[in-house]
Amino acid sequence: MVGINVMRQVSRARNGVGAFVIPCKRITLSYCNFGGSSVGMRNFLRHKLEKVAKAHPEIEFKVVEKPGQHPVLFGEYASDLTKQICVRKWNMDVIENKLNLIINSSGKNLSKPKQPVISQNKSVRGIWSPFYVDPKHRFTI
Repeated sequence: MVGINVMRQVSRARNGVGAFVIPCKRITLSYCNFGGSSVGMRNFLRHKLEKVAKAHPEIEFKVVEKPGQHPVLFGEYASDLTKQICVRKWNMDVIENKLNLIINSSGKNLSKPKQPVISQNKSVRGIWSPFYVDPKHRFTI
């Protein structure tokens, strides 16, 4: 009976705290077993994938061998969005950074603001002029 009360307290939504669900659900890592552009991906799979997978047990990692094609990271999100990054000729550290980018993003594409940002106030600094600089710091010709 005590365990049920604890579960109710943990699962209660508190303004987003304790109820975070990571948007990334599945990551597919495709590579070529003999291609030169996949050297970094093969090294990543040998040395770092296990550590990353243990750090993110809520994400399904799938490794696919595609002969004759460049290596690609492909992320699938809970909102049915996808994101893919070609990691051709990149070393395993850069691939790990791009994999973290896929894990931490929501899957939405970047977009421009709908309206341009226009300031209501003039610049607080005013207009810059080289004559405002102390003469001993100016360049001499």
